[in-house]
Amino acid sequence: MAAAEENTSLFLIFILTMIALPLVPYTIMRLCRAASEKAKTIHCRCSGCHRSGKYRKSIYKRISNFSTCSNLTIVLLWIVMIFLVYYIKHVSREVHVFEPFSILGLEPGASESEIKKSYRRLSIQYHPDKNPDPEAHKYFVEYISKAYQALTDPVSRENYEKYGHPDGRQGLQMGIALPKFLLNIDGTSGGIMLLGIVGFCILLPLMIAVIYLSRSSKYTGNYVMHQTLSTYYYFMKPSLAPSKVMDVFIKAAEYMEMPVRRSDDEPLQKLFVAVRSELNLDLKNIKTEQAKFWKQHPSLVKMELLIQAHLTRESFALTPALLKDYRHMLELAPRLLEELVKIAVLPRNPHGFGWLRPATGVIELSQNIIQAVPLSARKASGGNSEGIAPFLQLPHFTEATVKKIARKKIRAFQELCDMSVENRATLLTQVAGLSEEQARDVELVLEMIPSMEVDIKCETEGEEGIQEGDVVTMYAWVSLQRRNGLTAALPHCPNFPFHKEENFWLLLADAASNDVWLSQKVSFMDEATAITAASKAIQETQEALGASAKEIGIAVREAVDRVKKGSRLVMGKFQAPAEGTHNLTSFCLCDSWIACDTKTSFKLKVLKRSRSGTRGHVPEEGPVAAEDGIEEEEEEEEEEYDDYESEYSDDEEDEKNKGKGKGKVVNGAVHQGADSDIDSGSDE
Repeated sequence: MAAAEENTSLFLIFILTMIALPLVPYTIMRLCRAASEKAKTIHCRCSGCHRSGKYRKSIYKRISNFSTCSNLTIVLLWIVMIFLVYYIKHVSREVHVFEPFSILGLEPGASESEIKKSYRRLSIQYHPDKNPDPEAHKYFVEYISKAYQALTDPVSRENYEKYGHPDGRQGLQMGIALPKFLLNIDGTSGGIMLLGIVGFCILLPLMIAVIYLSRSSKYTGNYVMHQTLSTYYYFMKPSLAPSKVMDVFIKAAEYMEMPVRRSDDEPLQKLFVAVRSELNLDLKNIKTEQAKFWKQHPSLVKMELLIQAHLTRESFALTPALLKDYRHMLELAPRLLEELVKIAVLPRNPHGFGWLRPATGVIELSQNIIQAVPLSARKASGGNSEGIAPFLQLPHFTEATVKKIARKKIRAFQELCDMSVENRATLLTQVAGLSEEQARDVELVLEMIPSMEVDIKCETEGEEGIQEGDVVTMYAWVSLQRRNGLTAALPHCPNFPFHKEENFWLLLADAASNDVWLSQKVSFMDEATAITAASKAIQETQEALGASAKEIGIAVREAVDRVKKGSRLVMGKFQAPAEGTHNLTSFCLCDSWIACDTKTSFKLKVLKRSRSGTRGHVPEEGPVAAEDGIEEEEEEEEEEYDDYESEYSDDEEDEKNKGKGKGKVVNGAVHQGADSDIDSGSDE
């Protein structure tokens, strides 16, 4: 009986151990991750972002953020652990070693008179005739009487002194950490034990494996369905215009699986009337166009109307059911757009180049979705080649506000940014009709908008100049500055109901041929990771060039200082094309802000091969070119693409972007600004 109770106690200890082994390190990891994310809470402090409630530190918000499935599971497991510890310590019967001298309160080797004297004293205290307490009676019978008998009986005392037990030598007892009812092996208990063994050792691992394999076969590492990537790959074309990117974006499998209810018909009809001007319908054949629109797949119709409702800020008219779908659509949008960019820059042609025009179109769509600005706002109007879209991302700005400040010849967004704080406040309060508080909100947002600079250097490691067929390494330092001095910050997006981090895409491209040579996503949120990556890259490069340890240390320290000042190092390799001068452009595009993109134009001079052999091999980068079950379609297009800016912008935008800063070449480095050369020949 005692052995069975001991086994039951050991079983609880076994369960406690199995829970604690994974739970304790996982909890520590989650706490460390939460502490590291503290730096990512720098957000816009305008009244619009405050009213959105995304950053509000209310009790309800804290509970909502905490009440996730994983967090509640962790808390529940900790409660179970605490209960088991309490039960094992205070409720479960403890196993005591029989010590007769200790029970009688004597020292080992006490005389018989001392034993009798102590027994009479304890009898007065615990004897049933003297103490009616049942616990005292139990203690007297099970401990005091047995201890007295063990020490007064000559045989029992000899056994105790010789073997440590009054009954003599004890055999070794073995136990198993299982509950008591499982140790009585009969028909019922045996079946329960068998089911437990089968369930814990076979069914549970099998179920986990099935869930993991089914999920991994359906989703990528970025939690995007494989079917979505296949669809995006199929519909992605080199000449895809920015206005047509929406048609590809809404074909995601995640959106197609969203339910279409009959109760949604009437609200969607009303929504169609509100956003009809944004649907690119031919007004001359409006009835035919409307009928064609409604004949599309219901999910496509619903998604396009919901996105247009967001862009035109008409979401307040949605029903609760549509509002839930609307939020789910926006929650998925950033990761889907990121995958769509990757598909656009995926190497396709024989030279391993991606496509520039669809990539810029996807990023422009991302900017509009994050800022909730209509796509039509990018159209040039009133002498403004960039449209009014940059103005509409500012708080309290409407089309009427833009028209008012245009009377004072402030037509371009950069002109507003270049004004002094005093002049801008006067313009906004006296001309635009904003209050002083609203003008302060505008100033806060303007201080958050990033200003980007890109320094690029292309070279063949260990060689002078670049010859055709060489493996060229691009070093690009992308620098970010804000007027408020911050580097890592969350963008101003009060109409986007979720946290969104800024991401920048660096594209090295040939705009004339629509080719993207290199692409890389850049983030300024995690400085520690950027320092580690830059240090490792610079160290490996210097070691390959045979630099000394001192030179490597100096180069690494310089790189770390640049990262701490708001720069990020981007490296990539590509194979040098045929001999000639190639006009390239680096695009630094933000996926969250409108009108903060940067272009850097330069010329890459490639010489005829004079060195023997082919040095190096360009490793394949990026995802696989084609998804399973899809045949790659190669379209041969004879036309040249002269300009791959937004179709809503004019060619005059190029001149303005080039005028932002004059570039120069210093040892092969290209600085932001006008056209400059990367001389791959001998020193000039």
